[in-house]
Amino acid sequence: MKDILNKIYQNNSIIYKIFLFVVTTFLIVYLFPKGGKFKYEFQKGKPWQYESLYSPFDFAIQKSAELIASEKEEILKRSKLYFATNLTVKSEVAKSMENRFQQLASDSLYYHVLVSEGNKILNTIYKNGFLDPDSESRVSNRNTKVVLRRGNEINEVFFKDLVLTKDLLGLLQQEISAGSSVVYKDMLINVLTDVVRPNVTFDTELTEKALRDELNAISYTTGRIAAQQIIISRGDIVEGKKLAILHSLKQEYKSQIWSKSNYSWIVFGYTILVALALLMLLLFLRKDRIEIFDDNTKVTFIFFNIILMILLVTFTIKYRVDYLYVVPLSLLPIILKAFFDARLGLFTHVLTVLLLGFVVPNSFEFIYLQIIAGIVTILTVSELYKRANLFISVGQITLIYMLTYFAFSIIHEGNIGQINWNYFVLFALNGVLSFLSLFLIWLYEKLFGLVSDVTLLELSNTNSKLLRELNERAPGTFQHSMQVANLAEAAANEIGANSMLVRTGALYHDIGKIVNPMYFTENQSTSVNPHDELPPKDSAGIIIDHVINGIELAKKNGLPDRIIDFIRTHHGTSTVYFFYKKAEQGNLEGVDQSDYQYPGPIPFSKETAILMMSDAAEAASKSLKNPTAQSIDTLIDKITSKQMEEGQFRNAAITFREIETIKKVLKKKLKNIYHLRIEYPE
Repeated sequence: MKDILNKIYQNNSIIYKIFLFVVTTFLIVYLFPKGGKFKYEFQKGKPWQYESLYSPFDFAIQKSAELIASEKEEILKRSKLYFATNLTVKSEVAKSMENRFQQLASDSLYYHVLVSEGNKILNTIYKNGFLDPDSESRVSNRNTKVVLRRGNEINEVFFKDLVLTKDLLGLLQQEISAGSSVVYKDMLINVLTDVVRPNVTFDTELTEKALRDELNAISYTTGRIAAQQIIISRGDIVEGKKLAILHSLKQEYKSQIWSKSNYSWIVFGYTILVALALLMLLLFLRKDRIEIFDDNTKVTFIFFNIILMILLVTFTIKYRVDYLYVVPLSLLPIILKAFFDARLGLFTHVLTVLLLGFVVPNSFEFIYLQIIAGIVTILTVSELYKRANLFISVGQITLIYMLTYFAFSIIHEGNIGQINWNYFVLFALNGVLSFLSLFLIWLYEKLFGLVSDVTLLELSNTNSKLLRELNERAPGTFQHSMQVANLAEAAANEIGANSMLVRTGALYHDIGKIVNPMYFTENQSTSVNPHDELPPKDSAGIIIDHVINGIELAKKNGLPDRIIDFIRTHHGTSTVYFFYKKAEQGNLEGVDQSDYQYPGPIPFSKETAILMMSDAAEAASKSLKNPTAQSIDTLIDKITSKQMEEGQFRNAAITFREIETIKKVLKKKLKNIYHLRIEYPE
């Protein structure tokens, strides 16, 4: 049992990666829609590239979604509006009118005249019907025909033939005899205005039922294809009826072929394909990015971002597929490039897009568009700490999206008249959402302990707390660090390393000298040297301790591990040569070279190797009493040769050519610092 636990402990990193690989694979498969993949890829307007296709079974030709939507829209336009007539209202109004006239008339003759005239007017008002005011807004055009139901009788009438509330007074005045007295007219108008009530109302239930019946009567098919009937021949253009038949066959496969009985096989197939893609990513990290592969936090970060992108896309497909191109997939290469490098960002982006190709509609179009956008992202996004750069890059990415979609639309439709311009709005929204990268980079730095160029820029501010303290307590060391930073940055730019990282690391590499600043020559302003009173071994210990003190100060002040790495490695496992030789020359007993050696580790990246070379070159150049171009060249060659002999660069993945390039940069910069000219032979 103990041996098993030891094995697990020794291989915990690999075990974690296997666990992460399995969990990520199954999580992605779970997110995928559980449908099979039609075995033929086809696009409107493109030739059929497979062998002639025959129908494997009988199936109906489905109408396109656009045609069905058009038919529904046509039904909505010509659908009838139904109104119901209340047959008792007229008699109730007539009764109320007679009662009012009986109260107002002075004699029976006058009463009968009023009633007779009133009934004539009521017959006119209720001939087609008096419409309820709440129902008037149902029809905008007065010339529209509506259906009027009177009991079991249904008739079509023009909407203009119904009496509206606003027309009532004018109708009353028109119908009253011109020869009547003013009192007679006023009485009729007042009474009728008072008692007349609408008898026609909008019949919502019947209208909706009639519309529902018409919509349900729509046929979703336009014919049938018999088994073994040829659908399309090789080389035929996929368009018109052939396109509709292919779409119908694809839908029929979903219902006939992709049943619950083979659900497990579909999931199994997806699992294999997803696992292969993730395995390729791990193999890439293992072969070309070993420092990332060995860091479980960084591997987890990469897998997390892949899952996040797939989650966003699958969620969009499930709930609102029209907004698919709003999902800012360019966030993935932007973020990975900010924390790692362009090649890893593009490699991961391509694998993610290929995985999404299984579930998105028009997969070829989607994959082509997203890969092109990813390449543009990698090529254009740089120096995120410069806000203008991100604006320009996002603008270019959005433009590429629009141009690519425009080209596909022309290929599919053959003209620009059928282009869906709404997609250009979606691409613009995609560009706006890409600015979330700045927030996500900040968030990931806090969650995963990573460092981006934005943070490096903040740390390189010489007015920060730690650098200000270094300047106050060890001004000579501060000036030395500034010079080293300039040298290292120039060298990094020349060989394509991360110049912002190496510059920031150089500024902090000697902060441990804050603890005992006067034991370092650059901070000694007088001729008094405290090392004169110490044995060589003790002096060497103080010098070596500035690395340990620097690491402690860095951790106390919350500096990222990537910066602390520069403090750890800037002397590697080299020897404090001056005091070691002093001990040997003093014939001291028991001189052990390990007591005068830095604890390491040696540099393990190009950036840390650049700092070691720049630091040693700048410090050694101060020892030249009369610096000349030749003496500087000799000094740089001697220093780098000694570092190479000691094996300080064997873990740094740096080539001989790059070392030679760095040497040239250091020589040139140091000559400029000392204002030297090339010495001409006499």
